[in-house]
Amino acid sequence: MLESLTGFVVVGLAIAVGYVIGRIDLLGEHARPVLARLTFFVLSPFLLFVVLAQADVRTLFSALLPVSAISAVAVIAVFVLIARFVWHRRLGEVMIGALSAGQVNSNNIGIPLSLYLLGSAAYPAPVILLQLLVFTPISMAVLEAATSGSASFGRAVWRAISNPIVIGSVLGTAVSVSGFDLPPIVFQPALLIANACVPILLISYGISLHGQRVLGASGRRRDIFLATGLKLIAMPLIAWAVAEFVFGLSQKDVLIVVVLAALPTAQNVFNYSQRYGVGETIARDTVFLTTIGCVPVLLLATILLG
Repeated sequence: MLESLTGFVVVGLAIAVGYVIGRIDLLGEHARPVLARLTFFVLSPFLLFVVLAQADVRTLFSALLPVSAISAVAVIAVFVLIARFVWHRRLGEVMIGALSAGQVNSNNIGIPLSLYLLGSAAYPAPVILLQLLVFTPISMAVLEAATSGSASFGRAVWRAISNPIVIGSVLGTAVSVSGFDLPPIVFQPALLIANACVPILLISYGISLHGQRVLGASGRRRDIFLATGLKLIAMPLIAWAVAEFVFGLSQKDVLIVVVLAALPTAQNVFNYSQRYGVGETIARDTVFLTTIGCVPVLLLATILLG
């Protein structure tokens, strides 16, 4: 069971390093925006291309995909309904909060945890595919429209489709589906750049924690608690119910989808909030709370369903 905590130790150390860097002001006042832009426009597209290009097509389009989609869409819809129509939050904040509730950390926590907890690093691939090819274009279009002041939704959609993250995801999926093996002269340089994404993203997140107090912004505590509760409790329960009673999956597959649903909020959501300058407190605090809170949830799911 201690091996299953390896992913959290790796992530925690990188975040701690970032916090120290922020505390001693090693990189100066522009560190956060510079690292955020570097991650968003350069490193993330390379990482997503490499991950999806290496994914097994059979795993990408397995029964895990619809179960993960239903559970994610369900919690996203609940957050949107409450935040938008009950609390009357701005569209950009609603989008960041919804992603905080339904978009999981399938890469830097999901992959190592899948390896140590479930025995294979391939299981998060359908979730990665879902988030990058469906959720990301939609969320980018909404955030572009909400923050750019443009009245043209079509223009916002085009900017989202031409986003480097979406392009990298589409190209990686195309390579996987085609079955084409990239030559080392192409793949190895992409892998080199991709390997820099996760540590820099986590270090950037750690820097953002310095000088901030979790749940310090009283005006958005309800949003943070709602997103955290949906992410850690509602989403795994929905995934279990759908997998067990709707799709009739095997015991092993039920465990897989529950573990994937219980993963913490993706750090990419925080990166999006920095990029578009909206909902940063919601994303930052939800990432922090779900990263800590998912440990007992994952261990309990493994004990009950394993």
